[in-house]
Amino acid sequence: MLAFPTGTTATPTAIAVPPALRLPLIEAAFPRRLHEYWPKLQEKTRAWLLEKRLMPVDTVEEYADGLCYTDLMAGYYLGAPDEVLQAIADYSAWFFVWDDRHDRYVVHGRAGAWRRLRDRLHTALDSPRSHLHHEDALVAAFADSVGRLYAILPGTWNARFARHFHAVIDAYDREFHNRTHGIVPGVEEYLALRRLTFAHWIWTDLVEASAGCELPPAVRKHPSYRRAALLSQEFAAWYNDLCSLSKELAGGEVHNLGISLITHDEMTLEEATAELRNRIQECVVEFMVAEGEALRFADGLADGTVRGKELGIAVRTCVGNMRNWFSSVYWFHHESGRYAVDSWDDRSTPPYVSNEAAGE
Repeated sequence: MLAFPTGTTATPTAIAVPPALRLPLIEAAFPRRLHEYWPKLQEKTRAWLLEKRLMPVDTVEEYADGLCYTDLMAGYYLGAPDEVLQAIADYSAWFFVWDDRHDRYVVHGRAGAWRRLRDRLHTALDSPRSHLHHEDALVAAFADSVGRLYAILPGTWNARFARHFHAVIDAYDREFHNRTHGIVPGVEEYLALRRLTFAHWIWTDLVEASAGCELPPAVRKHPSYRRAALLSQEFAAWYNDLCSLSKELAGGEVHNLGISLITHDEMTLEEATAELRNRIQECVVEFMVAEGEALRFADGLADGTVRGKELGIAVRTCVGNMRNWFSSVYWFHHESGRYAVDSWDDRSTPPYVSNEAAGE
């Protein structure tokens, strides 16, 4: 299903990308596509958000579609069976809600509430079935979404996913500490932490789930495959930082590559923005090289055996979806109300966030 940069909501409008955020190479070389299941995906994820009480009814009605969470996933995991894409999309929506809860806990100094949530998520990750009816709706929804993801591939993949997400929770804990103490991490420290808070390896794990094939360690750790995967996620994280820089400066944030550049490399806002753009554009160019190497690696896996053919096809599918991440992330940032900072009454507080839903 072809998709065009005119929005994917029910009433599409032309998207004007601000010059500082425009990347002509993405627009020219990374055509955007959407999974055929997308309209149903949006409808079912909206219903799931209500069923799991992740957002109040009025918030879902007013903001859910405009946040475009399902558009992002439908543009990334092409070829996934409908039920797999649905599980991924619900998990992704949960992730955004969790990120917002974390932010509210930071803003309101709720360290105890954050520690309880952190510990509950660690426990639910290892035993989702026993947390399906947890008193905290965020924990219960997490258990539901993780349990569905665990049903897709074997236990070895589940253990890897859990290991990766335990690291994400711990990284969010470090971010909580940094934000509540006003600590701006240095550039290299930030880049390493960002790979965890953005959940680089979680989204890459889910590429395998969408392809219906757990890749053996020798394949997924092969330098050509791993580099393509890393670059696709670095682009997404850094472009997110570029697009959310004004929002996060308004909110007194400390976790943004631009803020680290301003603080530790003594750049002006304009210089930091230009440096971010340069890094992002280099990342896109480097991915196009890495993509070719990864596809040649996939071809080499087809050694005449059934298993070799299966792995070659799976790797090509995974690398193709890494490519899709570029266009999906790019247009998501210009369609989603999550980044429409200039239209908010309070530039530091998203209108779709409910303090009541966060237990405040």
